[in-house]
Order: sequence, then C-alpha cells, then structure tokens
Amino acid sequence: MTTAAADFLADRRARGAELAASLPLPTFRGQLGWEFTPLKGLDLDAFAPAGAGDLALARSVTPVLEAPEGAVRLDQVDTTFAPGPELDSEGPLVLPLSEAAVSHAEVLEQHFGSIVDGDDPFVARNEAGWTGGAFVYVPRGVTVDAPIVVTAVHATPGSAAHWRTLVVLEDGAEAEVWEQHLSADGEQDGLVTTVVELSVGQGASLRYVGAQDLSQKTWVFGSQRAVVQRDGTLDWIILGFGSANGRVAVETDLAGEGAEGRVTGAYATNGRQHLDYATTQEHSAPRTNSDLAFRGILGERSHTVWSGMIKVDEGAQQIDAFQESRNLLISKKAHADAIPGLEILANDVRCTHAAAIAQLDPEQIYYLRSHGLPEAKARRLVIEGFLQATVERFEEGPVREAVGAALDRRLEVVLG
Repeated sequence: MTTAAADFLADRRARGAELAASLPLPTFRGQLGWEFTPLKGLDLDAFAPAGAGDLALARSVTPVLEAPEGAVRLDQVDTTFAPGPELDSEGPLVLPLSEAAVSHAEVLEQHFGSIVDGDDPFVARNEAGWTGGAFVYVPRGVTVDAPIVVTAVHATPGSAAHWRTLVVLEDGAEAEVWEQHLSADGEQDGLVTTVVELSVGQGASLRYVGAQDLSQKTWVFGSQRAVVQRDGTLDWIILGFGSANGRVAVETDLAGEGAEGRVTGAYATNGRQHLDYATTQEHSAPRTNSDLAFRGILGERSHTVWSGMIKVDEGAQQIDAFQESRNLLISKKAHADAIPGLEILANDVRCTHAAAIAQLDPEQIYYLRSHGLPEAKARRLVIEGFLQATVERFEEGPVREAVGAALDRRLEVVLG
C-alpha cells in the first residue's frame, strides 16, 4: 500500500471513530425517518468487535441465494476473509476491500466513501470498524458472464460485525453481483452494520441482489446507495428475511440523462421481527426512469415499515417514476406501515405510487377449499400467488430461480 493510500484509509477510519463517538443515535419520533423504529434497549457499547471466524461456515450455513454453477465467489466470516479469486488480468477485480487497499489503492481511493455519506452514527461505526469487505471493479466495456456471489457470515454471539461493499462498473461494463448476509446460529444476538456503494458508469448495466437472513436476535442497520450515470441501468433486488430490529436505507440516484433504475424488494417476517426499509428514487437528471415494487408477508406479531420517496430535482424534466408497496398479513397480530412520498421540483413528470395492506382473503381460501384443498394448502397457494408477482419481474434464468427458491424456503419457516 502506498503511503498516500494508507493515510487515506487511516484518515477515514479516524474520522469514522470520531463521528461514532460524537453523533447521537436517532431519536424515536424525533428524527425524520425514524418514526416507526424505536432504538430503546440498543446499547452499541455492549457489542464487542467481531473476531476471527471459520471460513468453512460460509459454505455450510444455509444460504439465502444458492450460487449457480460457475459463479465467482468471495467469502467472509466475521473478520476472516478469503483472498480474491484468480481472474483474467484484463477482466474484473473481485477482492476483499482490505486486499484492494494494498493492490489497487488508487482505484479504491477514487471511489471509496464517494457515494454513501459518512455523517450517520451507524455508517461512522462501519467506517471505523470494517475489515475484509467486498470490492468489485469491472473495467470499461467488459462483460462479466458469471454472477459474482459475496457471502458474509456473522458467527460470534454478542459481537458487532461491520461489512462494507463497493461495486464500480466503468462505462459500458456489465455485471451481476449477489451479496448475502447470514448468521451462523439462529439464536445468536449481535449487531450488524452494512454499507453498500454502487457506481454504474455511462451505458453500464448492473444487477445487484442484496439479501439478509440474520438471526432474529440481531440488530441490523444498513446504508445502501447507488449512483447511475448517463444511459446506465441498475436492477436492484432486495430480500429481507432475518434480524430482530433495525433499519435499512436504500437510495438510487439517477444522475445521468437516460439512466434507469429498477428496484424489487421482498420480505417475509414472523415472531416479533421489526423490519424497516426506507427507499429513495432520486431523479437528478432529465429523461430518467425508475420503477420500485416491494411485497411483504407478515406472520405472528411481526411489524414492517416501508417508506418510499420519489425525488425529482429542479430541472429534471421528462421523468417517469413509479413505486408500490403491497403487504399481506397472515396473522391478525401482524402489522405493516406503508408510506409513499413525492418531492417534485419539475413540471414535466409522471410520478405515481400505490400502497396496500390486507389480510388473507377468506373468499379465496373458501374457493380453494371448496375444490378439495385442505386449509393449510389453500393458504399456501394464496400466499405463493401473492409473491409470484415479485418473481415475475425477472426474466427466466439464474436470478429468477434463486429468488424463487429463496422465497419458497422462507415461506416454510414463516408458515411453520
């Protein structure tokens, strides 16, 4: 690592530590965006930093996403990470961030921390404490045929894990990155912070799948943001299955004319889980399009929040933006909040939104039972039909198969 690069990362860590010590936690109902997620009972100092882990767990823990044949893999367990795979020298870089800081310091310094704002108490802790991480860099005009699968496992009970991801596609590049955050034990408690930065160059195309199935005793806080340049496309898929409580912000900035962003989210909760997703579709440039759809299944006493904002900046004309959140309650004690929002500073736009929260339709159940199906099977078919709309947003291929299989496995857990 060059002296300049070492100084750059040291400065970032020092700044993160300083902010982490000085920034207060968000106040429940006292800070915009935190109206539904109380942090009572959260003591950040109670979680010691995660230590070394056993890399074998990355291949033995049940995944959310089954890696397809030929996938490029990058694994991490707590602070122990596998080296980057051997790849063609003219192709992409797939490395732990810690390795990239040594071998490709100039590229890392150019992009690291350029997309997600560090002036947030959880981002600050992440910046001060991350180790390993994932760095994907695809040079100009290069197409990566096989998915890049990143797996991070939290294995030490009572610890704090900080995971960081940086994906950079230069102009005209194409790639698919799948990332999943898992717990080694379904009963372990802990704290997980995630920071994801996605940079999509002009005419580039990125599909990013982010999934988590953390222990239902774990806090999770995420700041994930993408910037898409002129004529670039982003297909962002989000699967939220685990954790006990927390909040994840997902922001897409369509920064170049002709950019497109498509976001698909699905969650399935049970017990006393509380999941909070805050999404933003920002149209910074004219003639940009965005399409966001979240669907959720809620069981037992679980609670979910989706708050979505479509922002159209001044001068960003000829915009087409859509967002929707649809939730199906399979328990009378489950609760969902869906809050769409618009902030429009231009006059030549088409921005629409929809939100719905409903119980299982007894008439649908009755119809299926009248045709000989037992009640449990009838309920399952109605729920599967509700989620099928999520799967159908993807073309036939590995992603559709992986997402469909992940939802099926999660339904087995939620339905019991």
